[in-house]
Amino acid sequence: MAESYRLAMENPELGSAVGFSGYRMSRFLHICESADDLVMQSQMQRELGRRTGTCFQRCVGQDASNAMWSTTYDIDQKHGTKYHARFVEFMKMAQSKNLVLGGAMTDVKGTSVFVVFQMTDPDMFVRVAERKPDGGVVLRGCKAHQTGNLNSHWMIIMPGGKMEKADKDYAIACAVPVDAPGLTYIYGRQSCDLRAMEPGDIDQGNAKFGGQETLTCFEDVYVPPEYVFMDGEVDFTQTLVERFTAYHRRSYVCKAGLGDVMLGAAATVAEYNGVAKASHIKDVAKDKLVEIAYLNENIAGTAMASSYGGQATPSGNFLPDVMMANICPLTKWRNVLFVQQLGKHNVTKLPYEIARLAQDLAGGIIVTLPADKEFRNEVAAPLLEKYLKGKQGVTVENRRRILRLIENMTMGRNAVGYLSESLHGAGSPQAQRVLIQRLFDLEMKKRLAKNLAGIVE
Repeated sequence: MAESYRLAMENPELGSAVGFSGYRMSRFLHICESADDLVMQSQMQRELGRRTGTCFQRCVGQDASNAMWSTTYDIDQKHGTKYHARFVEFMKMAQSKNLVLGGAMTDVKGTSVFVVFQMTDPDMFVRVAERKPDGGVVLRGCKAHQTGNLNSHWMIIMPGGKMEKADKDYAIACAVPVDAPGLTYIYGRQSCDLRAMEPGDIDQGNAKFGGQETLTCFEDVYVPPEYVFMDGEVDFTQTLVERFTAYHRRSYVCKAGLGDVMLGAAATVAEYNGVAKASHIKDVAKDKLVEIAYLNENIAGTAMASSYGGQATPSGNFLPDVMMANICPLTKWRNVLFVQQLGKHNVTKLPYEIARLAQDLAGGIIVTLPADKEFRNEVAAPLLEKYLKGKQGVTVENRRRILRLIENMTMGRNAVGYLSESLHGAGSPQAQRVLIQRLFDLEMKKRLAKNLAGIVE
């Protein structure tokens, strides 16, 4: 989280922006006013991935803010509500103080086959349990897999899916300070997490940066009316979810930044293991590095294409082209949406192959390397220093450090941010495959083939 502020100081053009409020603040708080803003967001996210080697916790709030901006405007236009003015004031406050905003969309759901209002336990989706005379609401329920909220000042609550008329109490969007009475955070476990409590930093792999997720429970959390941005407008729940996922799927360009780190780690471990220059295998190692680079740029390319294609909404902010269904012809939207789904679908697969290639170059020692404490043991240390040497001139400690970094990113704490998050974040892969199937226009492609084959039906 702190690195996002550091980037803004070191490279203000990339890491900061002057918002509609007139304040210069972190670019994560910026409401996109052009396609160039979307591009700069993507470049910033890749850079932070390079700097941290993990999830840097701010993309959900950024994407929620931009999705809420246009959705509140559209709700007001249809229903005569005052949500957009409220949201503008909230964002002015956040920009003026340069705050960190989190976002919360995914509900625990229970058994997801049920219709929301038919759930045995009504709290499986966050809901309005009570509406106060002053226009405020009281929330109950639970949001799952929440990334970064513990590090934030405020979180933006959004409905977790399309709601029907009977689900009115679940169609709620609002802002809540993270220390509001009634909130309980339950911290999630991560692989190898206790290594952070051990002496030394080598076995952590990445001792500087890591992420966290929580189960966020709402037990009668009061939200004043000025922070309520949707309350019962079920006809806009799908709109909000689609716009948020459009931004958030584009935000997985951050994994290209992590992939840059993986490429560097894979090249370094190949060198330290002595395979980079071994005559009989150096071409194989080099080819694997080329493959990592190729896969990684595929991730970056689709995100950048979505950003460059951004268009203005009636509210004045810009959306990636993927969500232009309401303001451009369906045929155009269909094409860019198809590209966007392919982009996120790439992210559900390609980091895993990059991780496999990095582990391949690392060798079996990545899972058999003794603990750091053994290198301080008077009996074991001399033996380890003797037998774990790699390339001449490279210390055993440096070899251990690069191995632990690869372990950290592919099976340790930061594999959460690089692999599991890539698979399930912004929607699991099956949802994208269903949409891809809807959009690839198979009948048109059959006509192309039949025409060239001379088939007349």
